[in-house]
Amino acid sequence: MHHLSYGDVKTAADRVGTGVRPVAVARADVGGDVGGDVGAASTGGASGAPDFELFFALEFMQHTGSFKARGALNFLLAHREREELPAAGVTLASGGNAGLACAWAARGLGVPATVFLPETAPQVKVERLHAYGADVRLVGTEYADAATACEAFAADTGALASHAYDHPLIAAGAGTLVEEIRAHVPLVDTVVVSVGGGGLFAGVAAAAQHHGIRVVAVEPERCRALNAALEAGRVVDVPVDSVAADSLGARRASPMALAAAGTRNVRSVLVSDEAVVSARRELWERYRLAVENGAATAVSAIRGAVAAPDGADGQSAPYVPSPGERVVVVLCGGNADPGEPTH
Repeated sequence: MHHLSYGDVKTAADRVGTGVRPVAVARADVGGDVGGDVGAASTGGASGAPDFELFFALEFMQHTGSFKARGALNFLLAHREREELPAAGVTLASGGNAGLACAWAARGLGVPATVFLPETAPQVKVERLHAYGADVRLVGTEYADAATACEAFAADTGALASHAYDHPLIAAGAGTLVEEIRAHVPLVDTVVVSVGGGGLFAGVAAAAQHHGIRVVAVEPERCRALNAALEAGRVVDVPVDSVAADSLGARRASPMALAAAGTRNVRSVLVSDEAVVSARRELWERYRLAVENGAATAVSAIRGAVAAPDGADGQSAPYVPSPGERVVVVLCGGNADPGEPTH
């Protein structure tokens, strides 16, 4: 297994350069009702709101609508440097976002892309894949089914097999986010990320560890590959049954992610589907941010970031920042159907 390092992330940042959009970071409200006393809420004043600073890293504005563009571009550029791009192109299995990123990066380099998705993938993602010129194959009902078909295709055709998350080049590309976040919030204490298979988390953790930044890894209770691996002490298969499964629905975490989660500056937490849906709705109602459930998963873990389900005060949120803590939550993707309800 490759142990991802800060050097891997720095190399990726130099490689992708201006090929990706620098992340925008926006200060967010802490606690308080929508339309309430924002001044009091942000300072822990009369409203009684928590006294910490909260920021959103708006990575859903990235090419293809998610952070995945970073890893996909890093992966293909590295293989082009080594003259390892076959005529059959690149192939990948995905819940949707990684496929979009792969197809986008491949089109930019003039490389054919064949993307395998489960039949349950959102139609908006399928349509965008076609728009990027990908050969789209729908197989089975879970990511694991698409992955099996992708492996067979690569073996038969000689296509370069990429991965949605379990590859050091993919994870290192995702980790480039941290340097950009630090440019906006130089004294950031904590970065909060949603976790599926762990590519984003592994890359972010490698860079964060170098800078002494805490990472909170957030997963839905019914989609908890990394949390279960930590509990078992090894990578294990888990059931996948969550509202965020289209982007976080990996049956198992990567060994890289498990290794990164064992460091002292990492905390793994779980959230309910109800909290995810509530967070996504609140992001729209308070900020007019239209994100997918995978992105809302990270926000739902932070007490005071959004309203808690059923009118609760957020006490049940699994991560409570300390007074004065500077917290950046990565909103990792926005590839949701705009007509899809948020509740």
